[in-house]
Formats: sequence, C-alpha cells, structure tokens
Amino acid sequence: MKTYSKYILTGIIMIGLTASGCKKSFLDQTPESSIAGSNFYKTETDIKQAVNGAYSSIMDMGRISYWLFGEMRSDNTTYQNNTSDRGYEQREFIDQFLVGATAEPIQTYWQQNYTGIARCNEIIDRIGDVPMSEETRNQYQAEALFLRAFNYFNLVRQFGAVPLRLASTQAPSDALSGGRAAETEVYAQIILDLKTASEKLPVKYAASEAGRATQGAALTLLAKVHMTQKNFAEALTALRTVQTLGYGLLPRYEDVFEPANKNNIESVFEIQYLGAQPGLSSNFMYIFAPYTSGTVVTGDPGSPLGGGNGWNIPTQDMINAYEAGDVRKDISLAEGFTDATGKFVSIPYVRKYNHGFVERGRTDDNFPVLRYADVLLMIAECLNEQGFSPDGEAFTLLNQIRTRAKLPSKTASNTISSLQINSQSAFRTAILQERRIELAFENHRWYDLVRTGNAVTLMAEHGKREIATKAYIPSGSYVLSENKLLLPIPQREINLDNLTQNPQ
Repeated sequence: MKTYSKYILTGIIMIGLTASGCKKSFLDQTPESSIAGSNFYKTETDIKQAVNGAYSSIMDMGRISYWLFGEMRSDNTTYQNNTSDRGYEQREFIDQFLVGATAEPIQTYWQQNYTGIARCNEIIDRIGDVPMSEETRNQYQAEALFLRAFNYFNLVRQFGAVPLRLASTQAPSDALSGGRAAETEVYAQIILDLKTASEKLPVKYAASEAGRATQGAALTLLAKVHMTQKNFAEALTALRTVQTLGYGLLPRYEDVFEPANKNNIESVFEIQYLGAQPGLSSNFMYIFAPYTSGTVVTGDPGSPLGGGNGWNIPTQDMINAYEAGDVRKDISLAEGFTDATGKFVSIPYVRKYNHGFVERGRTDDNFPVLRYADVLLMIAECLNEQGFSPDGEAFTLLNQIRTRAKLPSKTASNTISSLQINSQSAFRTAILQERRIELAFENHRWYDLVRTGNAVTLMAEHGKREIATKAYIPSGSYVLSENKLLLPIPQREINLDNLTQNPQ
C-alpha cells in the first residue's frame, strides 16, 4: 500500500480511460499517459479527460467497497461461510462489527474516496485557466463538485468527522490535512457543492454522454443529505424540482436493471461500466454468486469460483420481508440454486445484477446509485415528517411503488391490518419497509437504518439470527453500540496524518 503522502499525490495524476467498440459513451476516450497536473491542463480535452478520471474512482469503489460498507453492514445481506479459504476474513469482520483500524478494506475505502476528492480538487483548481466556453466550463466544474460531494457523503456517513480537503495538492508537504473537520463543516461543504452543481449541470446529455451527473442527480443527492440531517423541508424542496425534470417509473421493475436499459427514464445516477472492456467492466454477478455454485449461477465455465465469491448473500430476514405476490422478489434474489447433480442448494444470492457475462469474468451491469423510485419514496417520507395526512399524497406515492410491484395499496382505514397505516409512526415503518424491498441491494439499507435511528436495535436482532444459523461466529460478533455505527479511522491515517480515532 502507498504511504499517505504518495496516496494523496495521486490526485494530481489524471487517468485516461480507454474503450473501443461500436457503442460510444463518455467512457470511450483516447488513452493518455500519466502527466503531472501543472503540465497537463492546457485544453478542453484535457479537462474532459480529467473529469473522466474522477468518474473512474467511483467505478473502482463500486466493484467492492461501495456495497461492502453500504449493504453488507446491514441486515439485508451477509456472507457465505468459507472454511477453506480464509483470505477474506476482514470482509466477514465488517459484517460482524469486528473490523479494526488496520483492516485493508477500511484503508481501501478511505483511499478510494480521497483519490476521487483529490482528482475533483485538481479539476476545480485548474479549470479556470483553460480556454473553453462558459457553458462547458460550468458543466465540468459542476461534475467535479458533484463527485466531490458524493465522495465526502460516503466518508462522513461511515467515519463521521473527516479531513476536509478542498484544494489540490502541489507538493508532499501539502499532504497533511490539519485534522478532522467537524461533521457539521463537512455536511455544509457537501451541501454547498451540490447546490452549486445543481445550478450548473444540464438536465440531460446527448446519448453519447449519458451517465454523467445531471441536475437531477445533484438535487436528489442533496435531498438525501438533507434527510440524513433531518432537514425534511429542505429535502422536499429539492425533490419537488426533481419531479419536474422528466423522470418516471418504468412499467416493469425488471427492466430498470437490464444492461440494455442503462440510464433509462428512472435512472437518476448510475455507476457506469462497459462489459466488453478490460478495466471498465463490472463483476457483481461473480462476487455475489455462492462460491459452491460452480457455473450454475454465472453460466461462465471459464471463471472458477472461490474465496472472492459468496458475498452480499441475502439474509433469511431479507427473504421473509417480501409480501406474497411481490414481483420484485424473484428479480432481486434467488433462494438457492440447482447444482450439477440436480440437487437444490438453499444458499440464496442476489439476482438483480445477474444478466450474463460479456467476456470471461466481465459483466456489463451498471450499479444504480439514485433512482426515481427512491425520489418518490423520499418525497413520501418528507411529507409524512411534516405531518401525517390519512390517504394523502404520501400514500399516493407509496402506493405508486407498490402498484408496479403488483401489491395492494395501503390506506389509513384498510380493514386488512397489514395494509393499514393509521398514524405518522406507522407510515414511517411502512416507508422503511418499502425502501428495503424496492431498493434492495442498491446500497441504501444501512444508511436508512442509521438515519432513522433503527440501526442498533434492528442490527442486534440481525446478529442474534446470524449467530443462531452460522456454524462459526467469533466471540464478540454483532455487539453493536452507537459508537460502532462509525467505522474506525484507518490506522495508517492516524499515524501519518496525526488524526484522532473514533471510539469503538
């Protein structure tokens, strides 16, 4: 691993993304050698290449770290116990709330976010000196602000107070951060970045540029930030604007995730992947497949499974959370697989990203970050927080999601108890449940549990179930407290940047 000084200086280096093929996108760019920032930023093309490099940071994070800390920490998923290959034990510790400050996944997640931030800072600092139209300058600057905010939102929700780096690094002496900024300061900067970005980003791009951050993406993320801080009125204001930008629900839930439908009308922001290109493809189908499933789940005889597989396994509690007749269940997960001998093996796995492989070991699935279904559910939640209104607009939005899932509506005076919502508290429970199902395996559950104050209680119950069903659980697993809602700061950053540690 790099030292902290070397790591932070990677923000000065812009990585050229390479891709080929008949279908063009903003990922398809001419390759560039690594060049120091002071010599690189001369033309509009240089800036565009740098912005693409900032997107590449979240591509790297999306393959493992993003779901490892946002989904597998929750009660939605766990791991398939692998007694023969113990090389990934630190991932298990994340699930068990045993992970320590020296764990490689902790350091990787921290570095991936700060690499993205450093690249964004470089763009923001350099773009003013490069000749281009004001419209283009505004777009690229706004994309960098959106991505910087996205990375800081990841960090502050997982680590709390973190160093706030807002300028490019020009020399190794600049590597020290000056310490952890207060959470309020970090959130204030995220909000400022997203507000500025939303004023400058386009509503829509040409097809060849689809997948870049839009005004809708900035406003939706801004609303999510406000809701995390329980500023529901501010969140609702942002979400109301998103409602006017032309988004909608696809008629069929399964179509949302099909690679052929990338960046569809329901998509607000996705992490982009190109399956045919080495280094630009996704891999979720493989990682989420049970390591004992052979080729049954992936259909790829050239990619044997092992310790790197069997992650993000749906829990039984997640499986049980679906109502009878919910079409989202079979699209999102499978309760097991039939092995080569014809025997059914009851090890569940995520199906949402299982659309076959393009080349050996490579898939073409994007990872959804923000969807319009999420927007509608957030609006419903904000309306309820402002005051319970029996069968009002919040109910309409909730039931719009349920109708697509082929489920009956919930109402204030329903004679069926499971479909009755007769108070503000009951609506909160219904929204949390609907978000769990609708957004399953999309990296929302952990953050929803924390921001609604349900994490400690529900995760303690989850831990009891895991201990009762798994053959081996280390002592002290799933002992959760408010302190453990935050990850430990990586020990390397404690040592090199003189940071204080989170209490555990």
